[in-house]
Amino acid sequence: MTTTLSADTTLDRQIDQAAAKAESTVISCRRDIHEHPELGNREFRTSKLVADRLHELGIETRTGVAHTGVVGVLRGGKPGRVVALRADMDALPVTEQVDVPFKSKVRTTYNGQEVGVMHACGHDAHVAILLGVAEVLSGIRKEIPGTVVFLFQPAEEGAPEGEEGGAELMVKEGALDNPRVDAVFGLHVTSRYPVQTIAFTPGAELAAVDTLKIKVHGKQTHGAYPWLGVDPIVVAAQIILGLQTIPSRQVDSSLAPSIVTIGIIRGGVRNNIIPDEVDMTGTIRSLDAKMRDEIHMRIKRTAENIAKSAGATADVTIERGYPITWNDPALTEKMAPTLRRVAGAQNVMTAHASLGAEDFAFYQQKVPGLFFWLGTRPANETAEEAASNHSPLFYVDESGLALGVRAMSHVAIDYLTAK
Repeated sequence: MTTTLSADTTLDRQIDQAAAKAESTVISCRRDIHEHPELGNREFRTSKLVADRLHELGIETRTGVAHTGVVGVLRGGKPGRVVALRADMDALPVTEQVDVPFKSKVRTTYNGQEVGVMHACGHDAHVAILLGVAEVLSGIRKEIPGTVVFLFQPAEEGAPEGEEGGAELMVKEGALDNPRVDAVFGLHVTSRYPVQTIAFTPGAELAAVDTLKIKVHGKQTHGAYPWLGVDPIVVAAQIILGLQTIPSRQVDSSLAPSIVTIGIIRGGVRNNIIPDEVDMTGTIRSLDAKMRDEIHMRIKRTAENIAKSAGATADVTIERGYPITWNDPALTEKMAPTLRRVAGAQNVMTAHASLGAEDFAFYQQKVPGLFFWLGTRPANETAEEAASNHSPLFYVDESGLALGVRAMSHVAIDYLTAK
């Protein structure tokens, strides 16, 4: 039978006391990073801040992993397993609208466009929390039975066009090796849950995400005489509607939810000219690996056959993205008591799976992992009132960051000390 440390151990008390002491530093660090956000694979300032702090704490540090990633290795005073803790560092091309003293005013170029930059997904909080964990655990390193690896990862939101990045590249460049990691943990702040709460989902928690591109080839003609050509705009519209029947009518929605969304459609240059071509781009989300492959097949068949019925053709390209974020059921069951002890059982909930996506999944493909949600929604707001992650109005209630430090610290230690 697997057991974890009880709540009244000396080590538990040391962690909680150190986390309380580090809270102000964590908040200050988060505000600094928030005010100076950087896009994926360009987290130069953030990675230097991280590396400098790890060096100060006497933690072995590797930089330049997956472009701007930082890996810290804290070797405990006793032999044991290896656990990894992850924080993502990149911001989003979003212009901040939250009125705080540390509001981001950063602007940069993204895919050829000038954009504002904001930590609209809360990765600034993730970095600050994990640095807080590094401070807490470095203070008790002699008591740690094993090794803690800190993964400060770039480009979770995706690498710039034409570049590799994120968790997939971290794994490829050996972030889980030397020392070889046995389990990995991560958290994500969210406005879906109130501050001082934690949520997680055993098994499939977040969806696999794939990019869909469809080019419809028609025949250009005058808009007054459509019968003299083949209208790819009308065909594209029919394809979009046809694709919606795949998740709603063609796969077993009772097994797992899925979605096919077209987010971009481009075609034509003038109101009275039917163009030769229309381009569509969209996203595919699925929570079951077998269903993922089936949806891909059905998208191709649907688009090609609808186009053929109108005398057009359709080229379908599907680029596989992040895998399913899969919380190892055995690891989740083992660590759930720790999360309940740290936050209070009444503040920990089992969440429904979401069609959002996370590249944390690449770590979980290599080793067992648990990814959980940290509520940071102000207590006086409902989930409907609070701005969601990726919104220019996204707001983090910083009073919940200390819980993140405690939760990550305790899951690491409890995993390493489990019998």
